Amino acid sequence: MAADALPKRTTVLRRVLRFAAWAALFILLIVLLVTVAGWLMLRSSLPLTGGEVPVAGLTAPVTIERDAQGVPTITAASQVDAQRALGFLHGQERFFQMDLLRRQPAGELAELFGPVAAQSDEKLRLHRFRARALQALEQIPAEQREVLEAYARGVNEGVAHLRARPFEYFVLRSKPRPWTPEDTILVVYAMYLDLQDENGLTDSAYGALRDTVPAALFEFLTSRGSAWDAPIDGSQLPLPSIPGPEVIDLRERELERIEAAQFELDSASDYFLGSNNMAVDASVAHGRAILAGDMHLGLNLPNIWYRASIVINEGDREVRATGVTLPGSPGIIAGSNGKVAWAFTNSYGDWVDLVVLDEREKGVYATADGERETTFHEETISLGDGTTKTMQVEETVWGPVIDTDHRGRRRALRWVAHSTSGANLNLLGMAEAESLEQAMEVTQRVSMPAQNVLIADSSGRIGWTLTGALPRRSSARDGRLPVSSSEVPAAWQWLEPHEAPRLTDPPGGRLWSANARVVGGEHLEIIGDGGYALGARARQLRDGLAAIEGALERDLLAIQLDDRALFLSPWQGVMSNVLAEAPASLLRDQMKEELARWGARASVGSVGYRLVRAFRAFVERDVFEALTAPAKEADPGFRWNRLVQREHPLWLLVSERPEHLVPPGHDSWEAFLLAKADEVAAELTRDGLPLSSRTWGERNTSRIEHPMARSIPLIGSRLSMAPLELPGDWDMPRAQGPDVGASQRMVVSPGRESEGIFHMPGGQSGHPLSPHFDDGHDAWARGEATPFLPQSTMTTLRLVPGDRNGPKQ
Repeated sequence: MAADALPKRTTVLRRVLRFAAWAALFILLIVLLVTVAGWLMLRSSLPLTGGEVPVAGLTAPVTIERDAQGVPTITAASQVDAQRALGFLHGQERFFQMDLLRRQPAGELAELFGPVAAQSDEKLRLHRFRARALQALEQIPAEQREVLEAYARGVNEGVAHLRARPFEYFVLRSKPRPWTPEDTILVVYAMYLDLQDENGLTDSAYGALRDTVPAALFEFLTSRGSAWDAPIDGSQLPLPSIPGPEVIDLRERELERIEAAQFELDSASDYFLGSNNMAVDASVAHGRAILAGDMHLGLNLPNIWYRASIVINEGDREVRATGVTLPGSPGIIAGSNGKVAWAFTNSYGDWVDLVVLDEREKGVYATADGERETTFHEETISLGDGTTKTMQVEETVWGPVIDTDHRGRRRALRWVAHSTSGANLNLLGMAEAESLEQAMEVTQRVSMPAQNVLIADSSGRIGWTLTGALPRRSSARDGRLPVSSSEVPAAWQWLEPHEAPRLTDPPGGRLWSANARVVGGEHLEIIGDGGYALGARARQLRDGLAAIEGALERDLLAIQLDDRALFLSPWQGVMSNVLAEAPASLLRDQMKEELARWGARASVGSVGYRLVRAFRAFVERDVFEALTAPAKEADPGFRWNRLVQREHPLWLLVSERPEHLVPPGHDSWEAFLLAKADEVAAELTRDGLPLSSRTWGERNTSRIEHPMARSIPLIGSRLSMAPLELPGDWDMPRAQGPDVGASQRMVVSPGRESEGIFHMPGGQSGHPLSPHFDDGHDAWARGEATPFLPQSTMTTLRLVPGDRNGPKQ
């Protein structure tokens, strides 16, 4: 039987193996089919680049010529047709990005991503931006409404002409929802959310500190500037001195444990979403003006901006504007039209108030104009799974009831974005401005998040002004603090356009801004202080401009790429001196060596730069934790890093080293500073890595990816840029973090655009199979000059009047 069993077992084994092989082949075939189907689906959602496409609503054909990097030149017979064509391109190449931009402020992300996004939606529904967008739309002039409607229809035509919906919707098992004119207003609100304080956290922090520490200490910790300030008008602000031991004496305070988990090793500077811009006039640039701008925002794929050149031929008149557009919105946002060039930086003026409700009874509150009652609005959130969630929003005449302060008083948010005057399309007029004065008139009527705008014109002149809806502020109170409702009028009062601050033809022929205080005096009273950035970056721009004569475009690019560590150089001196006077140890000797060769730059290979940055961070943390402890005790939500002008008090303390303000747990400032240096070394070598390997580049490695890069199998890796070690940091012109930095760079002289320079991380297309998905990214990372204007035409697409059944005959 044993002899007979062996062939039987062999036969069975062969059958099993044969079955397993066929099963494996079948599974492989299924995987292959799914992969091929996915690939074909993905290819089907690529945008059109050639041929002739009928588009409903066009009054005349529109030509779209793309260059080797996919940058389009749109040539149309009217503004309305041009913006319809731009909408078509945005819809084809960036629709998912646009969808997120409108859904975030509207609080509609859960409809797409499910209940996981419900909490985020609830927070944003407090602002009722969808309803406000509809109200704002009613106030937009008829000609702008026509442009908005044409743009929206162009977006929907663009999506409709894709052979398959954008790939993200297959993954999410969803379909694109049509674009509407109010969605563009929501995109403007998305920028408000990015650039301003939608929760009043800065006012809240200042209020808690004011209520819990002595007045002299409050003034010291909330300095309005520092020695780094570099406003364009040369104004100076008085800086407070160190309060004496009769005000505060830390020697009487017990050591308080600091939670290391709440603090990041390398967080020496807070990232400011903002920008740089600068301009030189004809006297500095041999007979012409040059403008440079780089907007610092979160870095994602696709990039927030979409490059374009728009040409409108109306009879004998041609209007041509080139620059960046914002998918979801018509027009050129920043760029040049041959006569004027313009660029923005975010203004951290006072655009938000926390209003403490003076309530007679709950829901009945005092205003400067008499008593009012809160109203309630019901918001229904779709959770994407067929269910909904309803919430009540309680509103005052200024905005929603948003929280309760450390004294138990309810507070409402008064924010420019909540006004129907907060958004319009007046920026479209920049394409037709022909002089500095005309451009000033246009920008001062634009409603968007308040921006410093620099303008250069082809006659060689330059100017600065502030754009956005500007509230009329009272100089009688500190706008950084919460205000009682009984002191606030029930309605916003707005500045007239001619009242907006402005400066033209500056002595010296140079202008700059970098999110710090730009002006002083009466202009500063108008703008207010909403938490300006440290002036170090602005000062480095100012000094870089002062050093050049006969400027060329590449000279301004060099300033944009300046990664010298001027701000941290004094701190390098402090750390070096502390270590020089300390008993020797292996790690201390290594730190001294790295500090000696740090290079005074935020360069990728510098260990010393990272050491100095972290040293300052640890010193700052312990100093401010100790000095603001009463505010933290009263308000657990208090964060000392909301006090943005911290360098003046911090540097004064480290320089003068008053005995009564030595941080608890240390016998002297010298002992404290040495302990922080040792702590930095211990943290950097905690994982057993040698100190010599802990470079700035290791920390400052780019993470630029599509929002769904980690969620999509197979192609997820294609949705990310390769990690790169990048030079730069936040307190220098080359502002750079792993996922925050220059979302574009441009340098351009109006009338000489062919000599201009442009950079952008990522490429034009949001599609991973597009050859333009990552065009230009390496040049952006290297700082290599590339052209501002679109180059030679590679493909041509014609949009013609008609519908999807065929063009009109």
